[in-house]
Amino acid sequence: MPGDWFTGAPEVIVDRDEITVLGELPALENAGGDAATIAAAEAGRISRFREDTREQRIEIAQQAQFRYRREVSWGARQGGTEELFTTASVPVMTRLRQPERQILDTLVDSGVARSRADALVWAVRLVGEHADSWLGELREAMEQVNRVRDKGPDLG
Repeated sequence: MPGDWFTGAPEVIVDRDEITVLGELPALENAGGDAATIAAAEAGRISRFREDTREQRIEIAQQAQFRYRREVSWGARQGGTEELFTTASVPVMTRLRQPERQILDTLVDSGVARSRADALVWAVRLVGEHADSWLGELREAMEQVNRVRDKGPDLG
């Protein structure tokens, strides 16, 4: 990936179906004005980036999709504006974007739900507005379980 696209290493978000590459674009120069003017300038910069890098992003995505057998999606952040470009919409019980699928997979992987379908029902009923903090704690607990499991005796 060209080193001048983003201000640092892009955030790479991976789940069972998709890899999303999300990078921070260099800051706008002379981005003065009210909030609406700044937001419009940021959206315009993201749009230009999307068009200017389309062919290279497609080539990189094709290589990664072949290698990792997952869809590859792209996105960019500019100041307070974030845009995900064409992203995979994967059937679960409905079509969900990657952040929503990650919530379901965490519930299944942790044993809270038996399937994505059960996790979806559970999440809709119970998680609501507290999902982010609770799921973060659940992921941390799963990581701790994995660390303890790895320290266990080798029985093989």
